[in-house]
Amino acid sequence: MHILVFGAGPLGSLLAARLQQGGLDVTLLARGQRLEDLKQHGITLKSWSSGEEEAVSVPLIDQLDPHDIYDLVLVVMRKNSALKALPSLAANRSRQVLFLMNNAAGPQALMDALGGERVLIGFAGMAGYRDGGSIVYLNAEPERPGVIYLGEPGGGSTPRLEETAALLARGRYIQPQIEAHMDAWSKYHVALLFPSLAPALYLCGNDNCRMARTRDALVLAWRAMGEGFRVLKKLGYPFTPGAFKKFLLMPEPVAVAFLGKLIANPRMEVAMVRHAEVIRDEITQLNDEFMQLVEQSGEFTPTIQFLINQYKNRARSLPEGSRSIRLRWAGVLIPVLLLICLGLLIAMLV
Repeated sequence: MHILVFGAGPLGSLLAARLQQGGLDVTLLARGQRLEDLKQHGITLKSWSSGEEEAVSVPLIDQLDPHDIYDLVLVVMRKNSALKALPSLAANRSRQVLFLMNNAAGPQALMDALGGERVLIGFAGMAGYRDGGSIVYLNAEPERPGVIYLGEPGGGSTPRLEETAALLARGRYIQPQIEAHMDAWSKYHVALLFPSLAPALYLCGNDNCRMARTRDALVLAWRAMGEGFRVLKKLGYPFTPGAFKKFLLMPEPVAVAFLGKLIANPRMEVAMVRHAEVIRDEITQLNDEFMQLVEQSGEFTPTIQFLINQYKNRARSLPEGSRSIRLRWAGVLIPVLLLICLGLLIAMLV
């Protein structure tokens, strides 16, 4: 089985290396200075958690020839870049093309360009950034396998999807996971990050520790997530993963405190901060796509609109530690009052 990884950014490089180490026949498409660096040094990986470094040599190409047929093409790049690559992918007749990227607009543009029988969709649950000539990465290591979520554009599972998952499972420290509602999964993932966490992080100078100390940013991010989830629910997209439903049921003060702890985790520097610093074009693309979903739903999303406008207009950062937005305590007070009433009733009966 011959695999092409289309895109030599941090995740494409990491994925190509891990598949090659698993004994698969892998080629990596790279261009410009990145191609020259890979020719000289190969793929240099550095674990963020352990600091361990390794070098992996993978065959390279700089363009996709229409006559070069691969069993599987993995498109690992930003959404806006993937759209620009569609003509090249359409001209090539490789059997399956798996798009691993954030996507709020759905798979229709991909299917229109390549044909539905060739398109699979998914997301690489890994993170990394370039540090000189090295790729510093999270996951895809013994203690934390890199999860690749993948699914059919129309949902469900098929033999070709299962075959693709089994092939990817041969990669070192790679763990494929088939999602029955991959399009919905992608949309909820975008709602979680791009019209909410990403612009709130921007308002804290792209500093996760500063954001963790700035309650107003956490409140804005939390409320934007809730608005985004309500948009998707109204449009009929099932909650996926199911944990999102439990997340929405948390009272706001509890959720904001939880979010602050999560954002302060040092791993967020790799998982979020380093990524957000260099993908402004993708954030804008995904937010534009999500606002189309907002318009379709007719849902009122004041927090999302505020955050996106602040991001687009490059607004000044929030004062560090600001706490001017009042928390909504209703989700806490009502259960407490019910418990008090229940306790009084029990006391009267006893």
